Amino acid sequence: MKRYVLPYRRYLGESVILNILSAVLNIFSFALIIPMLKILFNLDTATYSFIPWKESVEGMDFMDKATNNAYWFVSHFSEQIGASKVLLILCIVLSVMTLFKTACYFGASAVMIPIRTGIVKDLRMEIFNKILSLPIGFFSEERKGDIIARMSGDVQEVENSITGSIDILIKDPILILFYFGTMLAISWQLTLFTILFVPVMGWLMGAIGRQLKRKSLEAQTLWSDTMAQVEETLGGLRIIKAFVAEKKISDRFDATTGAMRKKVGKVTTRQAMAHPVSEFLGTVMIAIVLWFGGTLILGSHAPIDAPTFIYYMVILYSIINPLKEFSKATYAIPKGLASMERINKILEAENPIKSPAEPVRIDGFAKGITFENVSFSYNPSRKILDGISIEIPKGRFLAIVGESGAGKSTLADLIPRFYDPDEGRILIDGTDIRDLDVKELRSLMGIVNQDPILFNDSIFNNIAFGVENVSKEEVVAAAKVANAHDFIMEKEEGYDTNIGDRGIKLSGGQRQRISIARAILKNPPILILDEATASLDTESERLVQEALDRLMGGRTTIAIAHRLSTIRNADEIIVMKEGRIVERGTHDELISKEGYYKRLGEMQKI
Repeated sequence: MKRYVLPYRRYLGESVILNILSAVLNIFSFALIIPMLKILFNLDTATYSFIPWKESVEGMDFMDKATNNAYWFVSHFSEQIGASKVLLILCIVLSVMTLFKTACYFGASAVMIPIRTGIVKDLRMEIFNKILSLPIGFFSEERKGDIIARMSGDVQEVENSITGSIDILIKDPILILFYFGTMLAISWQLTLFTILFVPVMGWLMGAIGRQLKRKSLEAQTLWSDTMAQVEETLGGLRIIKAFVAEKKISDRFDATTGAMRKKVGKVTTRQAMAHPVSEFLGTVMIAIVLWFGGTLILGSHAPIDAPTFIYYMVILYSIINPLKEFSKATYAIPKGLASMERINKILEAENPIKSPAEPVRIDGFAKGITFENVSFSYNPSRKILDGISIEIPKGRFLAIVGESGAGKSTLADLIPRFYDPDEGRILIDGTDIRDLDVKELRSLMGIVNQDPILFNDSIFNNIAFGVENVSKEEVVAAAKVANAHDFIMEKEEGYDTNIGDRGIKLSGGQRQRISIARAILKNPPILILDEATASLDTESERLVQEALDRLMGGRTTIAIAHRLSTIRNADEIIVMKEGRIVERGTHDELISKEGYYKRLGEMQKI
């Protein structure tokens, strides 16, 4: 709360003021019970005279003077207009004061709504922005379903339990403080006796709350497992059906949801105990105080009269409700804190890919890219790259080939700083890329992947993605260069056609040409192609390759190739095996060596 409430402190101030007004009006409206009871049952035989407010009377403080004058007004008007009419007036005053009290109560709750909704929105935005800022390596360790669960279920739990308790944490302490002060003013002896029961209530609530947090953490972990399985099932539905594995997947999901049901049942049962436990303890306290106070009243030296004791009991009963609400918060908050712990795993994750405090500024791309003895590993047990050194002058076409797992894609991922090397360094125009601003570095590059990453949006917005203030003419020109314009215009809505989730409404070749058009529109000086034609049929490959040839013109290109036929014209080909460069040269030079590269080519021909 301390972390997120600060921008909404104005609403907190308004809530405090309205809750104080509500408490004061409540106390004074209940105070009318005393004269009403005395009139109803004709209990007051004392004679009162008005004491001027400025006059000081020995042994009387302001409250005594106010009480005396209030009773004088009631008795004076009773003599003049009759007790029945005075009782009616007091009932009307009570109703009016209750109206104002409830209006303040509503206002205090209403001004808290922007805080609750604002905190949840801010929390979701912080998680989302953190996800965007974290390096790709973080997500290789985490399941997507788990992250989605934290952003949905855990944030919802924080909203329900923690932000839902903000109102209670402001309102109830104010009510408890004012009611407690009133009880002290009426009878400190009774109040001292009452206080003895509060620590017992607090201890019981705290003990159950601590268990609730642990159980809630286990339940939220199972919720993450559930979401992860849903995400995996949606992504692998084709394979599940092909292998007739519906029953197996259903049983696995049933086991997870069954375990979650048991945990949630325990959590909900403990949470449901809040009201009955507090209700029972409150009633026991009322009964004991009623017995103790009644004994005092029946004695010969009663500190208060019967109507005042009834007023005291009304105030005591009134303090029970905020205490009960406060106890609910002590149950709810640990449950929310369990979710907050899981959210903090994302929010507090370290991001090693950072821009330096004072980055080196570069004006475009002028010379080339250099790898100096670069090594990298995802875990210490196995090096993915081992001592890689490459020179890529500006305007050159470098191809990288090798078997699966040789480190080709990892090598390309180091250039835009998706990862940082463990050893060595990568230079652009002689400057270590770790000394550059990350956004400036990535703005120099266009990336076309084997599996085109498109968004559930229109074709226009997918091509224009990441480029500000782009015109329709520029998008159309990029699509024409990418061999995409013709098939786009065959669509009923043209460039406004929605392509579905990850571009599912398009063929593989069409998706790839859209991603090439996106790279063309960005117009980057450095181009990274990660097996851009590997998964296409012959006709689609021809169209995509034509588009790539146009895209590569005049740019520095690093192409990871699966089909050697696509990189015959490369200025240099790097052949990789088990994280090392084993051969390098042009296509003809490598064929003439009759080494590893030639064997790769022969296997492809077969």
